[in-house]
Amino acid sequence: QVQLVESGGGLVQAGGSLRLSCAASGRTFSMYVMGWFRQAPGKEREFVAVISGSGVYTYYTDSVKGRFTISRDSAKNTVYLQMKSLKPEDTAVYYCAASTKYYSGRISRPSEYDYWGQGTQVTVSS
Repeated sequence: QVQLVESGGGLVQAGGSLRLSCAASGRTFSMYVMGWFRQAPGKEREFVAVISGSGVYTYYTDSVKGRFTISRDSAKNTVYLQMKSLKPEDTAVYYCAASTKYYSGRISRPSEYDYWGQGTQVTVSS
C-alpha cells in the first residue's frame, strides 16, 4: 500500500520559517517527479513546487519563488519543502504528491499526480 505522509506543519509568525517533509512508503518514487500543492479555505488546490526524479530540476509558482525550496532525498524516499519569509497568504493545508508518469518537467496540474498525502496545516499569523 502506497502512502505519502506529510509532517512539519504548524503555526508560525509572518517572516518565520517551516520545513515540511513528505515520506513515501509502499513503493519508490526516486525516478519520478514529486510536488507540493496547497489549499486555502474556499479555494482550489494550488501548485507550489515540483522536483524532478534526479533532483536537479525544480519549478515554483511565482508567489513562492525565492522563499521556498523543494528538495528530495531519494535514499529516504522523502521530499522536503523549506519555507522562509512566510506570509499570512501562505496559510493553507499543504499536500505532497507523487507521479508515476513523469521524470521531469513543469508538472503542475493535480491530475498529473497519482498519489497524495493527507496534508499538513500551515498557519502564518500576521
